[in-house]
Amino acid sequence: MVTILLASVFMACTEQTEMPTELPINYLALGDSYTIGERVDESQRWPNQLRDQLEENGYKIEKPDIIAQNGWSTSDLLEAIPNTPAEEYNLVSLQIGVNNQFRNLSFSIFVNEFDALLEKSIAFGAKGRVFVLSIPDYGVTPFGRNNREQIGLEIDAYNAYIRRRCRAYDVPFVDVTAISRQLGDGPGSLTSDFLHPSGSQYAQWVEAVLPTVIEILAE
Repeated sequence: MVTILLASVFMACTEQTEMPTELPINYLALGDSYTIGERVDESQRWPNQLRDQLEENGYKIEKPDIIAQNGWSTSDLLEAIPNTPAEEYNLVSLQIGVNNQFRNLSFSIFVNEFDALLEKSIAFGAKGRVFVLSIPDYGVTPFGRNNREQIGLEIDAYNAYIRRRCRAYDVPFVDVTAISRQLGDGPGSLTSDFLHPSGSQYAQWVEAVLPTVIEILAE
């Protein structure tokens, strides 16, 4: 009886350990310079670092498809996204809006276009496996220091709207703004342009993102 029980426990543990590897992940990352990893090596982009961490946790995951460019606003991303994705994705991330704020575009444009992007992300992500990252605060960098307070207030307003819409759509929202503010322009936190996050800062974003992603993949 004891032998049978131990064997059952061993099989259950083995199945639990092996379960993630049975789910191949096709990942689509949507965004702007933060998603494409401006001025960092491809391997240091946060979507690619997330892929590495998921693989370490036993998931089979292809190299992420990234639709993102430096300077993109919500309008640019909407124009770049096809109505029908070329592949079926079972994980989609969205991070957008900083260039709407930087260009001083109408907030109403952001509201309408972010909602459209969120709906597209949900449509692309099988079983609703979608998550959204907040906009980091570039006001803490040398690039934005002269207008730090105003930038911070506006970034907070954008993120508050993003958080509300994620809550309305039951989509996980991951706050990386706090990380950007904590690191500021400290040693190793930014690239050579003194604006965009470094690979090491992106690694901290991934630490914040990973538990959420593992949770939604388990659903």
